[in-house]
Amino acid sequence: MNLKLPLYIGFRYWKARKTNSFASFITLFSVSGILLGVAALIVVSSVMSGLEGQLKQRILGAVPQLTVHASAPLTDWKAQIEKLKQLPGVIGATPSVSTQAMVQSANNIRAVQVYGIYPQYEDPLLNATKQTFAGNFDALKSKQYNVILGGELARLLDVSTGDKVRLLSGDGVVYSPLGPMPSQRKFTLAGIFEMGSQVDASVAYINYEDAQRLMRQTPGEVKQLRLYLIDPFSAAQLAPQVKALFAEQGIDVTTTDWRHTYGDLFSAVKMEKNMMSLMLCLIIAVAAFNIVSALVMMVVDKTTDVAVLKTQGLPTSHIMGVFIIQGTLNAVIGLIGGLVIGVLLTTNLNEITRILGLSILGAGQSLPVLLQPHQLFSIVLGTLAVSVIATIYPAMKAASVEPASALRYE
Repeated sequence: MNLKLPLYIGFRYWKARKTNSFASFITLFSVSGILLGVAALIVVSSVMSGLEGQLKQRILGAVPQLTVHASAPLTDWKAQIEKLKQLPGVIGATPSVSTQAMVQSANNIRAVQVYGIYPQYEDPLLNATKQTFAGNFDALKSKQYNVILGGELARLLDVSTGDKVRLLSGDGVVYSPLGPMPSQRKFTLAGIFEMGSQVDASVAYINYEDAQRLMRQTPGEVKQLRLYLIDPFSAAQLAPQVKALFAEQGIDVTTTDWRHTYGDLFSAVKMEKNMMSLMLCLIIAVAAFNIVSALVMMVVDKTTDVAVLKTQGLPTSHIMGVFIIQGTLNAVIGLIGGLVIGVLLTTNLNEITRILGLSILGAGQSLPVLLQPHQLFSIVLGTLAVSVIATIYPAMKAASVEPASALRYE
């Protein structure tokens, strides 16, 4: 279909002075609605994506992202690690052991998830090693029984570096005449890490072999490997590949990932992000369908013109194209304005809130913002699709005009 004539007529109708002031007001209202809806959707989706990314870094950077559990000790675990690193999406792997325990100080007692690690293997991979103060992970040496706690946990226990705490593990329980006795040992607080998330109140690190002694396991024996991934959200897709790799060597393994412990939190964040986006998309949809009202009035106003064009032989598809183009131009104006305003607001959001004196997350904290090109593309595509769909009914109404009836009294 040749679109030159529909484009020309549609553009002429669009830029011509509107005789119906109410139709002009509705057009302005719909364009403004699309502009504000697109801008708000860009800002909100960018902030929610930033929050999701921040949680991914602060939580999933401190806990196992994907753990491999072997049914028997791995005799050559270093070779297994090299093979795992060849899988797409795997950054590295280290020996892993963990236990749920209680940590007790002179003033308080708290539940904690204890991870046994080899600092020399974890240092380039574990984010918590880069967020320590008053000590570091190098202090976690075998048989020295040092521990590194999260900042919030240390505050709850009212301890500082050099203080003694007692770890009581549910693994390695022994039975005595007095009943079951948990495995326990005193540790020295050698450092504190601060990830800025809930792991600061629930995670502790000790040396790998010290953890095995606490759990009454054979020191140095490796039955678990902890994998670090480029994208922790891909853990579920990667697990079958990991199992297949070990199955080729005749090793029976199972896998667990971060979703068992923090899946509900990220699901809630994702649901909130989707619901916010849905509400803003509805605003765009309402504004886009206001184009219907403006175009219907335009069709009524241009009924005679449409009848003349049809008598001149203009096809029905071209008549529809005239009004589709006219309505789409209004949507494009709102879309471009919304994109510009949305991107400017997003990239300068923290500066704007600072100037206005707003502190959304508290003093000294900035909003996490992540502007993603694929999100912008989805917003543009979705807005255009809804806007074009909204113009179809008025265009069909125009195409159904009967020239004889419209020109009867002309």
